[in-house]
Amino acid sequence: MIDRIEILRALSKYDLNKISIATLCSHSSLQIFYGAKCEGFKTVGICLSDRVKYYRAFPEAFPDELIVVDSYKNILDACVQERLISLNSIVIAHGSFVEYVGSKNILDSFYVPMYGNRLVLEWEGDRGKQFEWFKRAGLTFPRTFNSPDEIDTLAFVKVYGARGGRGYFTVASRDDFYQKFDEKVRGGLIGENDKIVIQEFVAGVRYYPHYFYSQIYSRGLKLKTGGLELLSIDKRIEPIDEVYRGLPNIIPDYLDYTVTGNQPVVVRESLLPQILDMGTKLVESSIELFPPGLIGPFCIETVYNPRRGFIVFEVSARIVAGTNLYPEGSPYTPYLFREPMSTGRRIARDIRIALEKGLLPSLVY
Repeated sequence: MIDRIEILRALSKYDLNKISIATLCSHSSLQIFYGAKCEGFKTVGICLSDRVKYYRAFPEAFPDELIVVDSYKNILDACVQERLISLNSIVIAHGSFVEYVGSKNILDSFYVPMYGNRLVLEWEGDRGKQFEWFKRAGLTFPRTFNSPDEIDTLAFVKVYGARGGRGYFTVASRDDFYQKFDEKVRGGLIGENDKIVIQEFVAGVRYYPHYFYSQIYSRGLKLKTGGLELLSIDKRIEPIDEVYRGLPNIIPDYLDYTVTGNQPVVVRESLLPQILDMGTKLVESSIELFPPGLIGPFCIETVYNPRRGFIVFEVSARIVAGTNLYPEGSPYTPYLFREPMSTGRRIARDIRIALEKGLLPSLVY
């Protein structure tokens, strides 16, 4: 693993008057670039050659500087990293960045300064570590089955990593698990050796609150250090949501949990204290487990059951695609800011304030 001192050494050579905000052209990059431009930063996109023209279709969010690659993993090439460093780049990680480049590669081989605490990748990408984190935070999460032999109720099977629901499935028994697992492998949706987690299936409504934690700019809910902001909430759109259209038949193609889009959500105001409390517990426990803990945006993936309350099944410790709904702000951001504020812009604002206060190293690893 690259020591943080090496990253700070690279940062120390930057021209702080010419900081760029960079990311892969995928996932939430349009929002990140647009938000960075709103805060006065130059932007750098790492883009696949066959996608450049599509990003040009959005001129207000098109990056100022483009590094064209054949594969997202080319970002690990020395020449690409050197180019990013020469442009004084602070890289923003998103779901595609983590999935296509790989958390281990980021931890071991990526020397460009990144916004946030890259140690969180070890906790985000390992389901076992996530559950340890949830326990430390005192959050409620589904019962986990250590093997298919333990399945005694309807269960949900998920693959490790930022896959957007691809390959997930439900099972009711051990035999059901092996039959469906084999089908997924044969269909190429998952690999035979992919790590999986089997959890109790929880009935309820899915909510994905998008938080932002800043130690240097205290807005929102005041914590021991800094403040926690609830920027927005979404609900994800999956083929399974449309299964009713085939009734009374159950059409197999609808039995798919791949995320294809997002819907905006506003919850009942009486639920906001619980949502903010979950975020607080996760932030404070992260500081204990992998200091300095969470930095910037994160999302807690939940199911709300009126009888059991919020059940937490996953955390994404970075910007999530659901925030793309709100490039000019959500129904909640006017209560925090007197100007349009997306998650992408909020990241850039945090970097700008850190530069003004001489605190940029505290936000970077």
